[in-house]
Amino acid sequence: MIDRYSRPEMSVLWSVENKFSKMLQVEIAVAKAQSELGIIPHKAYKAIAKKSKFSVKRILEIEAVTKHDVIAFVSNVAENVGKDGKYIHYGMTSSDVLDTAFSLQIQEAGAVLLASTARLKKSLQVKIAKNEETLCAGRTHGMFAEPTSFGMKLMGFLAELIRNEKRVVVALEELRICKLSGAVGTYSSQEPIVEKKVSSYLGLKAEWVATQVVPRDRHANLLNQIALLGAGLERLAIELRHLQRSEVSEVVEGFSKGQKGSSAMPHKKNPISAENITGLSRLLRSYALSAMENIPLWHERDISHSSVERVIFPDSFIVVDYALNRMAVLIDGLEVNAKRMLDNMEQSQGQLYSSHVLLHLVKKGLSREVAYAHVQRLCHSLGFGEHLKYKINEDEVISSYFTKKDLDDIFSGKKHRDTISKVIKKQKKVLQHEDRK
Repeated sequence: MIDRYSRPEMSVLWSVENKFSKMLQVEIAVAKAQSELGIIPHKAYKAIAKKSKFSVKRILEIEAVTKHDVIAFVSNVAENVGKDGKYIHYGMTSSDVLDTAFSLQIQEAGAVLLASTARLKKSLQVKIAKNEETLCAGRTHGMFAEPTSFGMKLMGFLAELIRNEKRVVVALEELRICKLSGAVGTYSSQEPIVEKKVSSYLGLKAEWVATQVVPRDRHANLLNQIALLGAGLERLAIELRHLQRSEVSEVVEGFSKGQKGSSAMPHKKNPISAENITGLSRLLRSYALSAMENIPLWHERDISHSSVERVIFPDSFIVVDYALNRMAVLIDGLEVNAKRMLDNMEQSQGQLYSSHVLLHLVKKGLSREVAYAHVQRLCHSLGFGEHLKYKINEDEVISSYFTKKDLDDIFSGKKHRDTISKVIKKQKKVLQHEDRK
């Protein structure tokens, strides 16, 4: 997935080199805490801090024999430290270093993810500002409903993005976890004070009650929030796909010079970015399901979750980051056809304003049931080229309830423009407040 939408830094954060770097960071922090508490000699910590390094190639060589990646890692680091290498991983079990290092990786990746979310928010805000008063047909069930504006339409997607961003932030915070309680989580080999100190060094929080691992409900929660973020992107992508259909043609994805849409049909401009994002969101939901399956481990631990997490966490972060940036590029280059939006509104033959016709009749004294029946009768009898406004004017039963000004006001769209403008102005303030929280 290497192209102009990719974020190389996200892939780097999930590399095996960064995984081992984070593990080494944890091991050095533990040695520091242990030396301060007199558990290991201070000179041993100094040697560990100065000489600790690893080689992925060497780790893999050792792992080929031991069939255990953490042992291979610890052995390689100890080789480089020398005689004081015996104090590396002192009092720890594999999950202590793995889960704590995993938390560090997740926090780093989360920062990149939130930067990409901020980029998309900015793209949406710019497009909203340019299209606040760009009237278009609102649709329910895929059918004409009432007028809205394209800016108003996008405002809803921005609000959802902000909600999903906040959910991700909370889930990331719940995974800012250090776990150093040892085998089955009883602290039998290491006092809780070590975990407390290391947590402080690394900017993490000690797990409340661990088994031998950090309970996986924390991890599942994060991937569920990422899946929700993806679902929000998909909702926007599907909206843009529908609006790009040939019969609608209200927006068009940016089409660069030399780009081709089809090997057989030269006329094609396809919604490829929106379709791509739709597909990626399906992957994110599958990863969230896998994370849920990882919660019920056997007794104090098993490693059935490990193989799954090696796939779903890097993939989830890389995929959603890619999707966020691809959507930002899509929004930035999106061509909005305001004239086609108005043309499509005209195709409704005035039916977009039927609810306001209904309200006018009720205001003039008719019961809602009677008024509804009259408006429905006229709408359902519209022939080709006819318009509800003129149909009302010609109707013997209800024309007397309308003046020319009444009809002009109802069918001008001014009421909708005025209220949409007020709503957008109000919601901008609300969203700005929510975004700052």
